[in-house]
Amino acid sequence: MKIGLDIMGGDYAPKAAVLGAIEAHKALSGHQLVLIGDKDAALQILSEANYSPDNFEFVHTTEVIGMGEHPTKAISQKPGSSIALGFKLLKEGQIQAFSSAGNTGAMLVGAVFSVRTIPGVLRPAMTSIVPQLKGGKSVLLDVGANADCKPDMLLQFGILGKLYAEHVYKIDNPRVSLVNIGEEEEKGNILTQATYPLMKASNQFNFIGNVESRHLFDSAADVLVTDGFTGNMIIKLAESFYVVSLKKRIKDEFFDRFNYEQYGGSPILGVNGSVVVGHGISNPEAIKNMVLLSKDVYESGLVEEIKQAFAVKE
Repeated sequence: MKIGLDIMGGDYAPKAAVLGAIEAHKALSGHQLVLIGDKDAALQILSEANYSPDNFEFVHTTEVIGMGEHPTKAISQKPGSSIALGFKLLKEGQIQAFSSAGNTGAMLVGAVFSVRTIPGVLRPAMTSIVPQLKGGKSVLLDVGANADCKPDMLLQFGILGKLYAEHVYKIDNPRVSLVNIGEEEEKGNILTQATYPLMKASNQFNFIGNVESRHLFDSAADVLVTDGFTGNMIIKLAESFYVVSLKKRIKDEFFDRFNYEQYGGSPILGVNGSVVVGHGISNPEAIKNMVLLSKDVYESGLVEEIKQAFAVKE
């Protein structure tokens, strides 16, 4: 397979992206990396790292969508940008997976406008990993794609999260929960109160009820469902645990697992392709893991599993 990497995306691009591509290439076997961006800059970085450019394919462009640009306008007005070209290649089947640490909004818009949302999916969702005290991990979604949600969207997030946990992380019959302010069925705001009975009645995943934020890290569930606003707040607070532990000179294996570099990025679930968005401050290690995650998502057959789950039954 061919994996596309936007080498212009991220606060430390293109150097961090190209160095990450080198590490990803060392870890890949039988797969080709396609570097999308300024070829001349990439060749210079590869030369300094004493790594042969023959290990990669290149799609040259110097046009970049900035981190602060309006996503929809940028995608439409910059068709020659590294992100837009990446999605063009993905849509045409010239690459099988695409990842970038660039503008998250542009990645979402690009995915929806190019490879498009899978029929039946109301809104694509972004996921993140929540480390567990007893080992292992849980999947949290949505973490920022949809700040405002409706109950049927959260119901679908449960399906998407279940399939992701099952096929990418090999969790058998994953337990799906709704993040809430109490465990009781009637607790919560209007959104969670309306969502609970929908999830309870669903036969598409193993719903185990509400989970409070104090239990997010103690293996109470395998899939944690919430709206994008709440999910984004949770994951950024969790990331700060790692930063605080470093500043306080606390060495702890559990807090080390909050280091975003280990997970690479957030897959966009519900679109017709393997698309992963990395952290804007991604370093080479994070870039490498972002590329490897996009490979895993593609090879798991997740997109086809989602298509089957949302297919209209006649």
